[in-house]
Amino acid sequence: MSEKVLVAMSGGVDSSVAAYLIREAGYEATGVTMRLYDNETIGISSAKTCCSLDSINDAVSVANRLGIYFLVYDFREEFKKEVIQRFIDSYEQGITPNPCVECNRYLKFDHLYTAGKEIDQDYIATGHYAIIEQDRGTGRYLLKKSADLSKDQSYVLYSLTQDQLSRTLFPLGGLHKTETRRIAEEQGFINAEKRDSQDICFIPDGDYAGFIEKYTGRTYPSGYFTDREGNILGEHRGIIHYTIGQRKGLGLALKKPMYVQELDMERNRVILGDNADLFTREFDAKDFNWIATDTPASDIRAKARIRYKHKEADATIVPTGPDTVHVIFDEPQRAITRGQSVVLYDGDYVIGGGTIC
Repeated sequence: MSEKVLVAMSGGVDSSVAAYLIREAGYEATGVTMRLYDNETIGISSAKTCCSLDSINDAVSVANRLGIYFLVYDFREEFKKEVIQRFIDSYEQGITPNPCVECNRYLKFDHLYTAGKEIDQDYIATGHYAIIEQDRGTGRYLLKKSADLSKDQSYVLYSLTQDQLSRTLFPLGGLHKTETRRIAEEQGFINAEKRDSQDICFIPDGDYAGFIEKYTGRTYPSGYFTDREGNILGEHRGIIHYTIGQRKGLGLALKKPMYVQELDMERNRVILGDNADLFTREFDAKDFNWIATDTPASDIRAKARIRYKHKEADATIVPTGPDTVHVIFDEPQRAITRGQSVVLYDGDYVIGGGTIC
């Protein structure tokens, strides 16, 4: 009797090819789409975004073509609570969140993972570009970068536990995106030419502040831009419109380029400074999940990445608790930002990751 796999199908080309590869590998595949929001909820009347109603139809088309059973799980309330509300709360506190990490943590590998267990699935599979291996010596499951480094998603998967890694399959980990599209075209999938999502799925136009204002019905008061000495430079249009390191869109006529250094939530001020002022070496991280090892007893050396597209840099990692660390870069890094994720690497392998605090 073949093992059962619940395949997360967003309606995109990657998850569709993942379902095909799972079936071809001899597993008993069941496709599932998580319905996460209505188009009206995100303020878009019609948008083929990940896990919207339109994308469900694309996933149904692929599942029918593959001849596999298909389910839809309604996780709209969970998505509102675990992803959208966390996103809004963070921005209102001057923190820049990473909702893709939260969606993986709470939706795909928590609610969906649990749902798979409840219907006796042996594994869940997704279209992520990453690789899971098991260390034969220790038995520990490891998370590794994908073969296509330009599409690697290991950075947003650092929260996976050993139990979750042991029951998860990433069929695309060894492929390049061009191969994925070729397979989709050969199989005649309706979404073979569907473009990749570039923005947060529930904010397809990339206007984060506009989404927050529409969703909450709140307006955020204007305040002052100041320099680091407290001199007023102009008026901002609401503090949720700004993030650390930002230069464009300030709406100021300044004598020199200036960048957002700090968001002073108490005084509703956006503090600006020189680009050089954005470079720092040290920070703390919380909610740290160790993958390649248990919490180390002493300092370790690693490559650390502080944003999805950030170039990894050498650092010393000081464990300060079971799930907290202090990170010290060898060289200063630009715009280390609260709410973003720090992920540690040893070569291609993820050591672990957490939230910059």
